[in-house]
Formats: sequence, structure tokens, C-alpha cells
Amino acid sequence: MTTTDPGTSPGSTSPGHDGIRLGLRANLAQFSLLVAVNALVGGMLGQERSVLPLLADRTFHLSAYTAALTYIVAFGATKAVTNFFAGTLSDRHGRKPILVAGWIVALPVPLLLIWAPSWGWVVLANVLLGVNQGLTWSTTVIMKIDLVGPARRGLAMGCNEAAGYLAVAGTAMATGAIAAHWGLRPQPFFVGIAYAALGLGLSVLTVRETREHARAEAALHPAPADPGHHAELTTGQIARTTSLTDKALSSASWAGLVNNLNDALAWGIFPLLFAAHGLTIGQVGLLAALYPAVWGLGQILTGWWSDRTGRKHLITAGMLLQAAAIGLVATGTTFGVWALAQILLGAGTALVYPTLLAVIGDVAHPAWRARAVGVYRLWRDGGFAVGALLAGALADAYGLTTAIWAVAGLTATAGIVVAVRMYETHQHI
Repeated sequence: MTTTDPGTSPGSTSPGHDGIRLGLRANLAQFSLLVAVNALVGGMLGQERSVLPLLADRTFHLSAYTAALTYIVAFGATKAVTNFFAGTLSDRHGRKPILVAGWIVALPVPLLLIWAPSWGWVVLANVLLGVNQGLTWSTTVIMKIDLVGPARRGLAMGCNEAAGYLAVAGTAMATGAIAAHWGLRPQPFFVGIAYAALGLGLSVLTVRETREHARAEAALHPAPADPGHHAELTTGQIARTTSLTDKALSSASWAGLVNNLNDALAWGIFPLLFAAHGLTIGQVGLLAALYPAVWGLGQILTGWWSDRTGRKHLITAGMLLQAAAIGLVATGTTFGVWALAQILLGAGTALVYPTLLAVIGDVAHPAWRARAVGVYRLWRDGGFAVGALLAGALADAYGLTTAIWAVAGLTATAGIVVAVRMYETHQHI
């Protein structure tokens, strides 16, 4: 049976896979469910954004910034590696089992944060959180790409990332308010217990497998003229193509790494800077939430926008806007200036984040797209670890402001690399 979804572009059909239809409209119920599941994924990360930097400082009395940021290193390194395997495993075993496994790993995370008698327990919790985020977030990305087909790919990524990062923002604000009223532990992490239980329940009981949608699209996908992009590639060839040889994929991977490098700065260093200037826990929580809130809301627009105008220029503009915003954080000393900087940083990240994922979806063949997403996310989330190590070392040696300026410079450089090296990919869909 071949069907056409009016929510896709003309000619998007199901190639003989009974019951399989590509497109946002045809798969709206499952797509919306996956948006909700990814909001819970983001909430698991958001429970830490306001509280953990202050916990390192005030409860565990970690004086060195590098030591205090070990939880971000552990999270980023683990998530990066897990992303890579999530793509491969979801091609081999299906998407849903990987999603469920990610939620099972999440269950002990808030409990470890509540009961941690030493900083090592917090680091262990973030290793598990990295596995959780790598498996669940990667899989929800892949599943949405599977469902919508090529015509709404940017919008799909915008909705996915918006849900995740609005939940990061909302949870960061909520846990900051809870911490200001009841203390840094245990009450802020009760939210994470609820998120993990609900995410596991929805994934087991209501999410459906989407791998057949990718196979349906693959049957429609024309054979590319470039032999480097044909369907029969090994995982090693996919890793090289995504990391090095394809100018769009590799530029996206570099930009993704730098994006999450500056997100590590915002997560681990900004709250310490704000607190050092006398801001209250509530004000720190509000600033920590403002950046991902603008980021999350903006992605719905920017994902749709990239489907209309293309990817490259949005990514370039976003990286340069991020660099300017980080520089404003370095020069600021008041809540108002920092609030403006967080808004600008969120807007820049909204231009970049879903658009980079759309680039991967544009170029990668459906037969190896999940693995390409995994490789890209390996590089992107490796930026957490690189950013925490770099920012921590520079802050220890030269101070917080120097660390922030260094990351601003790297972010601007990434924008220039995209402008010079990346080709426009929207035409490839």
C-alpha cells in the first residue's frame, strides 16, 4: 500500500510498507508523545543547572574550578560516547528498546544526588545522567526524523529541542526556587524522581517503534551521485564522513562541539560568577533558566525558518551572536546586563541547535542517518567535557573572566569556519 501524507511535500509516499506514512500530520500523535518524552529528558538535566554548581561550592567546599566542574566532564564524556552507540544500536535493535534502556539508567540519578556523602557520588550520578541523556535524547531525535520525512525536518528538530530545553529552563527555575526556600538538598531533586518514573512509564507503554518509517523513506530516497553518500557504508566510513571528509557534516560537528563547549561554561561557570557578585540563589536560578528558555522557545521558529531559507547562514549568525553574548557576560556586573546576555545567548543557540541536526538529516542517507546523528552528537556533546576542562583550567589559572573571554573567541571562530567551509544542505532533501 502506498499512501501520501498531505503534511509532507509532494511526492512523499509510502513505498509499499503497509501502514507506513511519512509526515508530521500523519504521525502527529506519536510525534507529540515524543515531544513530551523529550521534555522529561530535558527536565532530568534541568534539575542540576541551578543547584549543582552551588552544591559544589557550599556543601562540598570545592575551591578549585576544575574540581568543581568534574561532574560536567563526567556527564559530557559519557553522553558523547553513548550518543555514538545509541545511533548504531537503534539501527540494529530498533529505537524503542534504546529509549526504554535510557530511562531505566535514569532512575538512580536523583537518589544519588540526594544521598551523596562525597563529590564522587555526584560524579557517578552524572555518568549515569550522561548515559540517560545520550540514549533518550538521541533516540527521540532519530524517531522524530523517522516520522516526519524530509519536508518538515527542521521544524521537527525545532520542536524536539524546544521541548527539551524549555524543560531544562522550567526545571532549573523550579529547583532554584525550591533550593532558595528549602535548601540545596534533598527537595530540589524530588522533581527528578517524578520525571524518571513518568518517562519510563510513557516509553514502555505508549511509544511505538519508528524504524520502519526510516526504511520506508530509504526506499524512496534517490541514489546519490556522490559515492561517499551511498547507503552501504560501514560505521567507520560514516564516522570519517561525518567527522572529516564531508564539509557540511564535519563543519556541523565542529560547530556542535563549540556550541556545547559554551553551554558547559553557562552551566558550570556562570552561576559561580553570578554568586560571586552577590546575587541570591533565586536570582542565579532565574538567570540559569532564562538562557535555555529563550533557546527552547526560539527553536520552534528557527527550525521552521531553516526549512524555508536554508541552514548555513542561520548557523553562522547564531554562532556569532553566541560569541557576542558570552562577551557581554564577561563585561557585565549586574543582574540586568546578565539577563540581556542570557537572552542573546539563548537566541543565538536557538539559531544553531536544531539547524545543525537538520544538516545531518539533509546529507546523511536514511540507511545510515541514525549512525551519522550518533557521530555528530558524539562530537557535539564532547563539547561539555572539553568546555568544562578548558573553562575550569583557565578559571583556576587566570580567573573567571579570562575563561569566559576564551570561550567567546572560540565560538566566534566556529561561526567563521561554518561561513567559509560549510555548503548549503537544504537543497539536498
